[in-house]
Amino acid sequence: MADETGHLPRRPGRILKAAQWSLQGLRAAWLHESSFRLEVYLFVVLGPLGFWLGKDGVERVLLIGSCLLVLSMELLNSAVEAVIERYGAEFHELAGRAKDMGSAAVFVLMLNVLLTWGLIVGPRWF
Repeated sequence: MADETGHLPRRPGRILKAAQWSLQGLRAAWLHESSFRLEVYLFVVLGPLGFWLGKDGVERVLLIGSCLLVLSMELLNSAVEAVIERYGAEFHELAGRAKDMGSAAVFVLMLNVLLTWGLIVGPRWF
């Protein structure tokens, strides 16, 4: 939600409220989105592995960050789908296109994970 008073610094109470809303969003995604749960399970494995396999900070950020981007995009995709479902389950071409594009965005970031891991970790294994 936009600030009522412009771009003034947030008070601690407002920062805590924003954190609470973010945690509610994560909880909703966990409870209602099986894709998000699967991607979290993968992150639980790949996150520590990326930290261990990365030679330096840059490699670690690339390996772990690419996985976090997938989680972020899955949250956005789920938000788009929830808004579309809010207006009804009947088929509409634009609604279908929006859902497909959100899914495609997640897919592209999954390809990014494969590319990142393949280019960083792959040469060490082969």
